Amino acid sequence: MRITYAMPWLIADLGRARRVLSFAPHRPGFRRARHILWRQVRDADLGPGFDATAWLAAEMARIGHGAEVGMMTSRGLEHAVQAEAGPARCLATVGLGNAERVGRRRAAAPAGYGTINIALLVEAGLTDAAMIEALTIAAEARTAAVIAAGVMLPWGVATGTGTDCIALACDPGPERHAGLHTALGEAIGRSVHDAVLRGAEAWVARHGRDAAAVIPAAASR
Repeated sequence: MRITYAMPWLIADLGRARRVLSFAPHRPGFRRARHILWRQVRDADLGPGFDATAWLAAEMARIGHGAEVGMMTSRGLEHAVQAEAGPARCLATVGLGNAERVGRRRAAAPAGYGTINIALLVEAGLTDAAMIEALTIAAEARTAAVIAAGVMLPWGVATGTGTDCIALACDPGPERHAGLHTALGEAIGRSVHDAVLRGAEAWVARHGRDAAAVIPAAASR
């Protein structure tokens, strides 16, 4: 996975067209793509009534990447973190201004839009079922890393943010299992956990662990 910074874009080149499974705002679901893109935005851009999905589609088309998979972040792209374990390589941007705890969301909207965006490249040929399982392992690893970072809400430690996004890329193939008992699942978990934890610790070092505090609009940077 080759990374290019062309502000306000971060572009992850997967080396060739791959299968991508994601819940990204641009081209979610099962897709075929060679690149996964981040578009950096300002918190102020994401106000009420703003159609972020349509805007991102237009922005990606404008730079000739309309057929790729795209995400958005208000976290400064210079804070992107990479980690590798065996056949798994993770690229993550981690902002926690939008932190939530699973099962209980904040009554009032958070002051910031910091989010966790993950691109994961697995050098193995996976079936549809294995891709879905691998995505759940990535989500579990992200959650474990956020818990380890210790960002606090009044009712407990944060487990993620309200706008997290994960995109998993691989080749099609016969591998049917990617769970915690497998070497592949272990590699996926380690790469995602390491990248997200390093990113979260960097965010906490600047902003502290109190997610309920009022965070200025630029804080996620």
